Amino acid sequence: MLTHFMAAIGVLGLLTVVPGPDMAVVTRRALVAGPGDGLRTVGGIVTGLLLWGASTVAGLAAVLAASPAAYLTVKLLGAGYLVFLGAQALWQHGRSAPAGPTDAGPAAVGSPWRTGLVSNALNPKIAVFYTGLLPTLAPPRLPAPWAMTLLVVLHATLSVAWLSSYVFLLSKAGRALHKPRIRRALGLTTGVALIGLGLAVAAPTG
Repeated sequence: MLTHFMAAIGVLGLLTVVPGPDMAVVTRRALVAGPGDGLRTVGGIVTGLLLWGASTVAGLAAVLAASPAAYLTVKLLGAGYLVFLGAQALWQHGRSAPAGPTDAGPAAVGSPWRTGLVSNALNPKIAVFYTGLLPTLAPPRLPAPWAMTLLVVLHATLSVAWLSSYVFLLSKAGRALHKPRIRRALGLTTGVALIGLGLAVAAPTG
């Protein structure tokens, strides 16, 4: 059982650190409003993971993963939200040139916790991941609901640790990131990345 558990930690850890929508959303909020907003965004993302986990244990995520129409609906909503966030970032960071080293940058828009929650709740690939891959990582000696709950909590814990550490690294680079030109360049890059991720999510899969 210990070997199975360690293998699950390794797989979930790798999946957690791979850059994706979560990291892009956290980057945007941390750049716009600082590490506090970044951490609150992490809280919303993890809440979304726990909601997907509860849905998986209850069997609802499997229904979504098995229904092409429901999956496509959530997929397009999620893609649209990422494109919206990317366009918002481009608008905020591209509407004016930086005024100087004391420029405060664009103001944050909306609740960071809600931004993280919505971006994760509208990601149907998590449903597929939880219903397809997670059961193969479950310790065989535990009842299925308990094993899945354990793995979901483990995934959420790893996500908190990784994304919070990422926000901390962004805050340690604060002096450089607070330079208007660098902040603007990173904001524009993040906006383009969010739009690209949204288009990739919306793209038909084979």
